[in-house]
Amino acid sequence: MSFFKIDNMVKHFGGLAAVNGVSFEVKKGQIFGLIGPNGSGKTTLFNLISGYFRPTSGSIHFKGKRIDQLKTHKIIHLGVGRTFQVVKPLKRMSVLDNVIAAAFSHAITKHHARDIAEETIEFCGLTDRIGDLAKNLTIGDRKRLEITRALATKPELLLLDETFAGLNPNELNDALDLIGKISGSGITIIIVEHIMKIIMSISDHIHAINFGQTIAEGTPKQVAADPHVIEAYLGDQELNA
Repeated sequence: MSFFKIDNMVKHFGGLAAVNGVSFEVKKGQIFGLIGPNGSGKTTLFNLISGYFRPTSGSIHFKGKRIDQLKTHKIIHLGVGRTFQVVKPLKRMSVLDNVIAAAFSHAITKHHARDIAEETIEFCGLTDRIGDLAKNLTIGDRKRLEITRALATKPELLLLDETFAGLNPNELNDALDLIGKISGSGITIIIVEHIMKIIMSISDHIHAINFGQTIAEGTPKQVAADPHVIEAYLGDQELNA
């Protein structure tokens, strides 16, 4: 039984094929990089995996169970969590209350949700901001809160959508450390990221798409040297991994 598998995924919006025949498999424990230029279909794939969109055709299986026709909350309950490219915390609520709200995807009581939230906040290094309103956080801490909220849903598979966008060098290093810590805890990660130096350095395996179709797959070194990937990103220039 495969841990996670997408098979011949197609998603049409009117006459546009945003995703067109994409297939890949993610092994348990991997950091799996999903790359492609803007508009290539990466976030659409995340929306399909997490149940925000229904596929036109194709299937998605998680731990042997087909999930592409399930509602989002059921997919979360099965163990698939995600972050969003544009972070939208509950701005007038504290960091703690933001994470408690996410923890209710599994917790039955508020006491249990609070325990999950406090444990996850500590794991993610936000304890010193626990009482701060989300609207007062820096971009770096908002990104960290986004990951914390996703982790509070107790995922086995975590989808990270442009976690590093907009961060300064110190925040980038902190985010890299956190992702390493998450991976070290046994959570499988699929990550979308435009900073090639970062995604090439942290990914075990990479799948590249363009115009909704697969153009390359393999190790970071293999994908960085693939002429289709180089052309998609940099024309005839060389992709620096």
